[in-house]
Amino acid sequence: MKRILLAVLLLGAVPLGWAQTNATPNADTVKAGPYDMGKMWTFDNPPKDYFRRTYNFTPDDKWFEESRLASLRFASYCSASFVSPDGLVMTNHHCARESGTGVQRKGEDLNNSGFYAKTLAEERKVPGLYVDQLLRLEDITARVQTAMGTGSEAEQLGRREQEFEKIKAEYANREGWKGLELQTITFYNGGRYSLYGFKRYNDVRLVFMPELQLGFFGGDYDNFTYPRYNLDCSFFRVYDNGKPLRTTHYFKFNTNGLKEGDPIFVIGNPGSTERLKTVAELEFDRDLSIPYQVQVYRNRADALAAYNATAKNDSIQNQIFSLENSLKATQGQLDGLRDPYLMARKAAFERQFRMDVRAKNLTDRLRLWDDIAANVTNQRKYFRDASLFNPTGIVRGELLAFAQLMQLYAQSAATNPAQADRIRGLLEVPKLMSRSLEEAFLAAHLTEARAALGPDDAYVKAALNGRNPREAAAYLMQNTKLMDAAVVSDLLTKGATGIAASNDPLLQLARIAAPRFQEAAGNLQGGEEQLEVLRGNLGRLLYDVYGTTIPPDATFSLRINDGIVRSYPYNGTIAPIQTTFAGMYERNYSFSDRYPWNLPARWKNPPLSLLRQPMNFISTNDIIGGNSGSPMINRNREAVGLVFDGNMESLPGSFIFVPDRNRAISVHTGAMVAAMRYIYKADRLVKELVGVVK
Repeated sequence: MKRILLAVLLLGAVPLGWAQTNATPNADTVKAGPYDMGKMWTFDNPPKDYFRRTYNFTPDDKWFEESRLASLRFASYCSASFVSPDGLVMTNHHCARESGTGVQRKGEDLNNSGFYAKTLAEERKVPGLYVDQLLRLEDITARVQTAMGTGSEAEQLGRREQEFEKIKAEYANREGWKGLELQTITFYNGGRYSLYGFKRYNDVRLVFMPELQLGFFGGDYDNFTYPRYNLDCSFFRVYDNGKPLRTTHYFKFNTNGLKEGDPIFVIGNPGSTERLKTVAELEFDRDLSIPYQVQVYRNRADALAAYNATAKNDSIQNQIFSLENSLKATQGQLDGLRDPYLMARKAAFERQFRMDVRAKNLTDRLRLWDDIAANVTNQRKYFRDASLFNPTGIVRGELLAFAQLMQLYAQSAATNPAQADRIRGLLEVPKLMSRSLEEAFLAAHLTEARAALGPDDAYVKAALNGRNPREAAAYLMQNTKLMDAAVVSDLLTKGATGIAASNDPLLQLARIAAPRFQEAAGNLQGGEEQLEVLRGNLGRLLYDVYGTTIPPDATFSLRINDGIVRSYPYNGTIAPIQTTFAGMYERNYSFSDRYPWNLPARWKNPPLSLLRQPMNFISTNDIIGGNSGSPMINRNREAVGLVFDGNMESLPGSFIFVPDRNRAISVHTGAMVAAMRYIYKADRLVKELVGVVK
């Protein structure tokens, strides 16, 4: 997780319990909200007039340029920003967790101890980590759309990709673009296109990271909730030619506090939203796609947690955190899709959009909705087989996925030798992390297959053979020979005939699954290509009707969004706009210092001055995954916070933005400085961020 769009629903008129609404609304009386499509404005078309009308604030081109240049993309998954003239970079702890633990040395446990480099010499380079700074932007819409032309969907998409490569090759030698990382950016699902040029910094060093218990205080229980008490921050430094980068583009820290109603701006790289989807597509997500994702996330997280209870592997723990985060987010999205009121608002937008298309005499393009609906109907036929039989380890277990690849290789040998050769190159005996974990993944898959396909399905009957999923998984693991490299080598030497003759139980299942997957995936591939073109045409129509008054969906490209510091009602009371360290200690004491509310030893006896310092705060900004690590700035381009999460009410934000109860949650800049000053004694950083050490 603003325009003159369509007839309005007053923001205060949304039912307070919308996320739990079960009653079917009168669709004729529901109207789309003015911000349903969100506030993720691009730097290609900065919202100057909108900021002036809404906040009596008129930033000039320099304001937007400096904001863009101070903001960063943190690797391929988070956001960040420069916060000092010496290349200091601010992002979240949960974005930095893997990088931080990746530089720990023998005998260290940075999850437990945290990290602070007291001198420049102690700052640790993180191998493979980079940050990207957006320097150049250019609209390439006309060129790409002209190149696509007409013809089949596959032909259009192929020509688009060819044009992307031609453009990047051309600009790679153009003045001002040389040496930059070039990326084509798609807006409005293909309604608009831009070329972005990034300065990539590859020498990035860890400077400060709190303990895991501070960066993820409350664990998954508190995730997506508020009030919150997280020190979810980390600091790195960019080096250039072996020295700290000198830059004039950075956000100065302002720790002087915030008040209710203050306008506030988030600059970051929101990962993905689907607000331009039609109602037909959202119903498909509600009925099939999202429930399956929820099931997979839950079952795999449970399997990993059971395994890691004894393994105590940091990498596995990070996977569990990621899956649990995805699970909670996806479940929240599903709850929103099942809310009749929110779906009625999406239908209201669709009706209004069609009316505005007619008003602009573009009626020849109205059939787009019907074409998309027909495509989605086809998707429904093949979704289960394409998903359940997808030969990937996380879905089916490494061994069953491997068995299916072997079967696909055998099937392709006679009909498609080139494809068989490609598959043959992938056929290596899986190196299992754990036999028990593999069995748990397999049991989860069989449970999901039985629930989705029914007990009488041929695949389910063959897999279970009268057993329950756990018993069947144990039997399959005990009787398969696919962990034996010699057996596999012998089967591959015999080729298709040998694989077809094998009585290995996993290969027997693969013989049923492989052709069903191929049929489903083949039918869906053409449909996906058609749908991609149709979505692009609908996005182009949206732009033709509304222009930039509606922002495009998130695409992990740099955006600026606006909001205000504002409370909201919850649980029969109201949420404070900010929390304090005292609240963190109250939560710690209330749970008797029990995980995940326990605190490291150095936090146990805080000075009284720390307790009253602000910790986290909320605002109405529009954020989504990928915004993690985004700076929260005020009108003066000063950093006042660091985005790290949203509340439960924000979770439907993937498909609709409802700002009356949607809240972004940020670490207060005052919290970061207070922790450095009172607990970590990080005087060097305090001075760099605020100029003085008290």
